[in-house]
Amino acid sequence: MAGETTTSSLSIDQVAFDRLAYFALRSELLFDQAADVQPVAQAMPGTGVTFTIFNDIAAATSTLNEVTDVTPTALSDSQVTVTLNEYGNAVVTTAKLRGTAFLDVDSAAANIIGYNAGDSMDQVVREVLAGGSNVAYATGGSTDPSSRTTVQAEDILAANDVRKVVAQLRAANVPTFNGSYIGFIHPDVSYDFRSATDAAAWRTPANYVDPTGIYNGEIGLFESVRFIETPRAKVFTNASDGSGSTGTIDVYCTHIMGRQALAKAFSTQDGNGAMPKVVRGNVTDYLMRLQPLGWYWLGGYGRFREASLRRIESSSSIGANS
Repeated sequence: MAGETTTSSLSIDQVAFDRLAYFALRSELLFDQAADVQPVAQAMPGTGVTFTIFNDIAAATSTLNEVTDVTPTALSDSQVTVTLNEYGNAVVTTAKLRGTAFLDVDSAAANIIGYNAGDSMDQVVREVLAGGSNVAYATGGSTDPSSRTTVQAEDILAANDVRKVVAQLRAANVPTFNGSYIGFIHPDVSYDFRSATDAAAWRTPANYVDPTGIYNGEIGLFESVRFIETPRAKVFTNASDGSGSTGTIDVYCTHIMGRQALAKAFSTQDGNGAMPKVVRGNVTDYLMRLQPLGWYWLGGYGRFREASLRRIESSSSIGANS
C-alpha cells in the first residue's frame, strides 16, 4: 500500500555482528609433556645446562684369587648439553583499532599470543624428536624400505613395526612411563594402523585398569605403547618417490619413547621459567597509541638418551602418496 514505511524506506536496519570472538581450529599442545628430564640442582645461570650421565662398569663374573687384589676399574661418564635460546613473537595494536572495534581486541590478541607461544614451542620439540638417530621404516607393504626415499605408498605402519621397536627399547633397558612407553602418531597413520590392527588388541583409556594419568590426546594402548594422536607429528612432505629419490610421497614419523628421551632446560632469572611468559611491551610513541603484546621464552630442548627414542617412518593411505 502507498505510504507504508518499509525496510527500503529507511537505512536503520543493519546486519548485526556477534561480539564473541572465534579463533582458528587448533591442535592440542602435546610434545612438551614427554620432556621428563629437567634441571634439579642447577649450579648457576648460564647459556645452557649440562647433564652428566655416569656409565656402569662391566659385570665382574670371574672368581677372585684368594691372595691377589682386584684390579680397579676407572669410572666414566658422558654429558648432554641443552643450549638455551631465545624465542618469542609479538603483535602491536593501534589506538584507532582499539577505539573503533566492536570486539575486545586486547583479549583476542592475548588469546592468540598465548596459543602462538605453545604452538611454537611444540614445533621446536617436534624437530628435536625428528632428529633422533634410531629410525626404522614401516613394513606394511610388499617390500621393506631401507631409507626415507624408498618408502612407497603402500608402506603403512604395521603392528610388528611397533612390536619390534618395543623389543628394542626393552633390550636397551629403557624405563617406561608407569609400565608403558609413549607413542606420538599422526591421524593419517593412526587411521591405517588401527584399521589393519585387530581391534581386540587395543585398549582404550576408558578400559584401563587405572584410568588416571591419561596423557593429552591419548587414544589407547597397544603392545605396551600408549599412543597419542596428533596432527603435529612430523611429516616429511614430498620426501620419497619410492625408489631412492625425493618425489610425491609424504613420509610420516611415529615417535615411540621411554623415560629420559627428552631433556628440557630453561632460565629462571628475570621472570623466566619452564613455560613462555606473556610480555606487554613498552609504549614508545609520543601519543601512546601503539601497544605491543608478545611472548618470550629463554630455554631449549635436547635428546637426552638416544637409546630411549625410536622413530618409525611410513606413508599413509589417506595422505599425499602419489
